[in-house]
Amino acid sequence: MAISTKLEMRQSQSLVMTPQLMQAIKLLQMSNLDLVAYVEAELERNPLLEKGETDSAPDGGEDTSGQDQGSGDSNGQTDPNDWMQSDLETGSEAIASRMDTDLSNVFPDEPGVPASPDPALLKAGDSYKNATSGAASEDYNLEAFVAEETSLGASLEEQMHLALSDEADKLIAGHLINSLDENGYLFTDLQEAADMLGVDLERVESVLSVVQTFEPAGVFARNLAECLKLQLVDKNRFDPAMEALIENIELLAKRDLQALRKICGVDDEDLMDMVAEIRALDPKPGSVFGASLVQPVVPDVFVRPANDGTWAVELNSDNLPKVLVNQTYYARVIKTARNATEKEYLIDSLQTANWLAKSLDQRARTILKVSSEIVRQQDGFLTYGISHLRPLNLKTVADAISMHESTVSRVTSNKFMATPRGIYELKYFFSSAISATVGGDAHSAESVRHRIKQMIDAEDPKAILSDDTIVKILKDDGVDIARRTVAKYREAMKIGSSVQRRREKNSRV
Repeated sequence: MAISTKLEMRQSQSLVMTPQLMQAIKLLQMSNLDLVAYVEAELERNPLLEKGETDSAPDGGEDTSGQDQGSGDSNGQTDPNDWMQSDLETGSEAIASRMDTDLSNVFPDEPGVPASPDPALLKAGDSYKNATSGAASEDYNLEAFVAEETSLGASLEEQMHLALSDEADKLIAGHLINSLDENGYLFTDLQEAADMLGVDLERVESVLSVVQTFEPAGVFARNLAECLKLQLVDKNRFDPAMEALIENIELLAKRDLQALRKICGVDDEDLMDMVAEIRALDPKPGSVFGASLVQPVVPDVFVRPANDGTWAVELNSDNLPKVLVNQTYYARVIKTARNATEKEYLIDSLQTANWLAKSLDQRARTILKVSSEIVRQQDGFLTYGISHLRPLNLKTVADAISMHESTVSRVTSNKFMATPRGIYELKYFFSSAISATVGGDAHSAESVRHRIKQMIDAEDPKAILSDDTIVKILKDDGVDIARRTVAKYREAMKIGSSVQRRREKNSRV
């Protein structure tokens, strides 16, 4: 057969990842904080987008703002081609009314606008209202005068100036302060520090001994044992028995209390008192300063009991950013476009704005749809607790709501659900299955872990449960599980072995 070239026409279908589709996928997997930041950036970049506070016009009159709304939780969406039907005359009137806005209060230096008083000129007891000879400004914010949080370094530098007078010693102490990690530990080599600063090692060690007395007790330690020692010295509790315990701290981690009693030369009661003192110490003394701000978990979905005995699932509307697409402004400025480039920019901005509004709405609908199916699947958990958590995977939810597994995976990432039993990440409800011994329904791995913890917490100190015993009990209850799986779950929950638990519980008796 001869080889030749020819033209053929074939018809096929394929999914093209357009920028709009990529944007929708990106929004779907964002957390609420990331979503708010993204929308804020789009509001600054796109002149046709405005931030919306409510879904409807204010009471007492018709909405004359000339804006079509597209929000993350509204049903109506603007069509990217709606601008073609815009009334240009109405748009001109709306823009004209916006241009008539009084700008006299924009600049504080304009005549007739009282300037903010200089804080240095305020006498003790004078209020802002009295200083301005009128009502207090609505923009006056007391939070602007709240002192900022003190960092670990700032606190130590303040103590350094009080404890040290020699400038060279202060330079050494400053270097040591800058070498601390966020927990207050010093991991720099003293000899290297001495060479860098051009001083003797003895002088660096002398300064170190001074700064190790700073608050909080335990800072500038080079390991955990030294950190605990510094705190015990500060409490005047570092006696020979405690020193022996600190030097053999690894035995305490292994719960080998019998060996510790011999090393420290104390009886059981004294040893337990010493262990209690050690546990009361702070292994990370520097973490109380300058810690990163802990953001509270804001749920994306609320689940509440309904009157008919089912569960009501609703989105957290306060968590959904709302945007407005200003069609009227577009209709006004498109008439003034001077060339094709400006016109193309305006059309692209409008399409982007409409796509963002549509993507926010689709994201909200998808989250609600996936959450509702999770609630339906895990009704037993919501009603009776974790022991009734069912095994669940992404495919089960995806098939039930006719979506792809990847979509469900993106929805459940960084999203939280508030239930009567607490706030859980959506991924928490997806747990692998552990088969039953005789035919019955499979068991959730999370519920099995919970049962293992319950059994260990309730065990008799004189009859500690081994992993083999736990396996036998679970199999008698219909859970087919291997010993290595029990050991894996136990270690994941930070629970010691039967030998370690026996030593610990016997020492408490």
